[in-house]
Amino acid sequence: MSLEKHFNSVKNRINKAILLQQNNSFVDLLAVSKKQPLNKIKTLYALGQRKFGESYVQESILKIIELNDLSIQWHFIGPIQSNKTKAIAQHFSWVHSVDSLKVMTRLNKQRPSNLPKLNVLLQLKVGDETSKRGFSKQELLDLCTQQADFEHVNIRGLMSIPAPKVSYNEQLEQFKLCYDAFMKMKKIINIDTLSIGMSGDLEAAIESGATMVRIGSDIFGPRV
Repeated sequence: MSLEKHFNSVKNRINKAILLQQNNSFVDLLAVSKKQPLNKIKTLYALGQRKFGESYVQESILKIIELNDLSIQWHFIGPIQSNKTKAIAQHFSWVHSVDSLKVMTRLNKQRPSNLPKLNVLLQLKVGDETSKRGFSKQELLDLCTQQADFEHVNIRGLMSIPAPKVSYNEQLEQFKLCYDAFMKMKKIINIDTLSIGMSGDLEAAIESGATMVRIGSDIFGPRV
């Protein structure tokens, strides 16, 4: 199947899932292009995709420079090391994986003042796995109350990576925790983005109120 057919198949899945819901009228598609070659990104861009997600700083900066003539909105979605925050703050429009106050503070200090505010999503830790990164729900809400302290970043919502589950109902259960936290955030600050759902669970995410889904392999195929 061609890249165009894969892309259209994913869009059709999203639209079908939206039609089953009464509240969602639109869900953003973030094409996860990490480890994908430039020609595939260019092809997808030509098909109308504008939002791309990257996880590896050095690789992504090379892509951003090479594709500077295209109107791409770049999202950083990978784990953030402290020594990478400056590069992320300088090159990206969005950061999905803000998982600590330290990272938030560094991004704020290192965002160039001549650029628009950096849009950030706070990563909610769902489940008890010790390997999981992110804020507890209470930590996340506490940070929302501090939005005014950050001059160069703008909290836009929540991101989460729930543990993979076999059943649809188990996917819904975890996504409901994300939606509930998102709605509690909304009572504190003005937010609009709930980034949940990937290739294997986008339908459950949309049913649970996702406003953005992050899709990689089902669009691009296996990574190179």
